[in-house]
Amino acid sequence: MTKLDIVEVLHRKSGLPKKNAMQIVETFFEIIREQLERGEEVKLAGFGNFTTRQKSSRVGRNPRTMEEVTISQREVISFHPSHILRTRIDPHHQGTTAEQQSAS
Repeated sequence: MTKLDIVEVLHRKSGLPKKNAMQIVETFFEIIREQLERGEEVKLAGFGNFTTRQKSSRVGRNPRTMEEVTISQREVISFHPSHILRTRIDPHHQGTTAEQQSAS
């Protein structure tokens, strides 16, 4: 699904003009971008959390030449789906219990 698809669904379901639906979708994503750029967490109840974190530098390998290269430290964005979203996607999802973690 693309951003334009989201606009189309919003237009159909709400009856808003497409121009207004596009403004809402663009504003929504801009707010999320701004928060993440500031290093803030974005929590969407029932959907999940977006966070940023630092990944340490590490040694990687060029798969073609097998030459080792240093991958520099960088900031990455992570998404953690909510329990509600996980359960809707996989009705058998039970989460990870302490018992399951110790068995691994």
